[in-house]
Amino acid sequence: MAASAEEPGRDPAKLSKFESEVVAVFVDMLQTLGLPKSYGEIYGLLYATAEPLGFAEIHDRLELSKGSISGGIKALKELGAIRAVGNTTDRRELFEPEVELRKLLLAFLAERLEPQLKANMARMAQLDSLLKTSPLQSGQRNALQARLSKLTKWRQKAAGLLPWIKKFLG
Repeated sequence: MAASAEEPGRDPAKLSKFESEVVAVFVDMLQTLGLPKSYGEIYGLLYATAEPLGFAEIHDRLELSKGSISGGIKALKELGAIRAVGNTTDRRELFEPEVELRKLLLAFLAERLEPQLKANMARMAQLDSLLKTSPLQSGQRNALQARLSKLTKWRQKAAGLLPWIKKFLG
């Protein structure tokens, strides 16, 4: 089901129809990647706004909790999806979205996919050890060993593709 930026508790007058729809698009996309809805809302609002926005404007326009906004901004900055920009009029920090897909994908690969693949490498070795010592019948063990072998190959193929993808995007 598609997300809607016009939800109970949110004043739709604070977002234009265009902004609401852009927010909904990014909520759907980021939730598909397993990221919180608030990340999509924050990124979507920044993407749909021509000028950088500060924390207070994001809070006022989206009516999210300050904790959700703070955590979302921190995570989106770490992912390289948004950046802080200079503000000459006062000391508040302003944020704008990274709009280059290449940079977003590279950041996602570095922050999410690479660590996951590395963690899974150790997990595969642990699974192999557990399988070898489990009290299974020979046929069961062989079937599960074949599945584990396939899973290990999938992980290896994904890890092998990663440098090519990064080179293509870089």
